[in-house]
Amino acid sequence: MEALQIALPSTLKLNIDLTDEQYFQLCQNNRDYRFELTAEGELLIMPPTGSETGNRNFDIVVELGIWNKQTKLGKGFDSSTGFTLPNGAKRSPDASWVKIERWNALTPEQQESFAPICPDFVVELRSRTDSLKELQEKMQEYIDNGAILGWLIDRKNKRVEIYRPGKEVEILENPATLSGEDVLPGFVLDLTLIL
Repeated sequence: MEALQIALPSTLKLNIDLTDEQYFQLCQNNRDYRFELTAEGELLIMPPTGSETGNRNFDIVVELGIWNKQTKLGKGFDSSTGFTLPNGAKRSPDASWVKIERWNALTPEQQESFAPICPDFVVELRSRTDSLKELQEKMQEYIDNGAILGWLIDRKNKRVEIYRPGKEVEILENPATLSGEDVLPGFVLDLTLIL
């Protein structure tokens, strides 16, 4: 007997004109989906992650949160958080972090909406259905818009791509840990349960 194979839905892309308020309302009214808006105005509709990817995202956010609670150096965010990047794109990294000084410089209204700021640190965790090329482009977009450290964790190929401004992408094959470097001093992510 053959196993039933179900094709998982990939990201739906639509060209649509939305004001910031309409985009925010669309996200609020459809919380079961993740939305992103490219700098070119293309609306990306992503289904919820599968359980395995969601669990690994959770582990990353928990580890980042524990470190942040101890250091109090910034604000950490999960994958349901949207940011408006300087280029106009509205993105939701799987995990992210903003230095406290930069976060506190925003108004309370800006903090409540899709904050007009690029996180200092971003993580994207590749799921089975994610396009590696599209994730690499998104990581470069974060760096081009002000992120100072980014990790693209590719479970499928058991590798991590590290993004930094003005430097070539560093590729690590099946690393056991990742260092937060000077951006997240003292933070080390254990990858044994993530990769």
